[in-house]
Amino acid sequence: MASLKETKGRIASVKSTLKITSAMKMVASAKLHKAQNAIENMRPYERKLREMLSLLLHSASVPVASVGHSSAGTVAIVAVASNSSLCGGFNGNVVREVKARVAALKAEGHDVEVLSIGKRVADPLKKAGFPSAEDWNELVAHPSYSMADDLAKMLQKAYDDGKYARIELVYNHFVSVGTQKVVCDTYLPMAPLTADGDTTREWPEDLIIEPTPEEMLADLLPRVRSLRIYTVILDSVAAEHAARTVAMQTATDNGENILQELTLEYNKGRQQKITSEILDIVGGSMQ
Repeated sequence: MASLKETKGRIASVKSTLKITSAMKMVASAKLHKAQNAIENMRPYERKLREMLSLLLHSASVPVASVGHSSAGTVAIVAVASNSSLCGGFNGNVVREVKARVAALKAEGHDVEVLSIGKRVADPLKKAGFPSAEDWNELVAHPSYSMADDLAKMLQKAYDDGKYARIELVYNHFVSVGTQKVVCDTYLPMAPLTADGDTTREWPEDLIIEPTPEEMLADLLPRVRSLRIYTVILDSVAAEHAARTVAMQTATDNGENILQELTLEYNKGRQQKITSEILDIVGGSMQ
């Protein structure tokens, strides 16, 4: 059994750690509220634009293949995670998904390149042999549409130039405070989308669109691609803050349990010491 002095020191250490975890939980919770509002407000807008894009593709009689190609070749994976730790399995889940996806793509005969966004995903993937081509870590630290637009344009150019046959996004999807789901979506070529998720939906034939669908398509397509990147970043940031809130709450609860056990151990030890001293005194007086 540890001495009273050692137990008292551990109690002080746990109390100090509890102050840190409680403060981090409060900060993460405040950031989560802001990030959650941002992604929940953005999702309907982004989805509606993608539905409009699908409608224009149909009205313009432009095959989806003309918006991109999907021939065999190099597949790029954009992995989005965090610059910080202490958020449970948030970063590790993305790393595992990327490694599993890389293995699957290589088994299909594809070459694979990985673009990491977030220091905590870039470092382990770099050790696995996938160095980041560009540094976009600031995008997850301070999400901005302009930076997301720059990234979207870079990816689009590489795709149009034939460098990549397909581009995929791997990130944590914010479902709720207690649930974050790692997803792998195809970014390019972009598939049509409808309100109910049915890509084979029959669109009405009597729609009047001004200016021409082709002109609107030329303007809308880049916007949808940029907004898609921005929405994914916001989604990942909200999931990060949710994961950190839960992790710090769990750490705080565990710390309080440990503190109770140590306090009980200290009180028992102190009681035993006092009892022993009393018995020595009583034994000495009887002599």
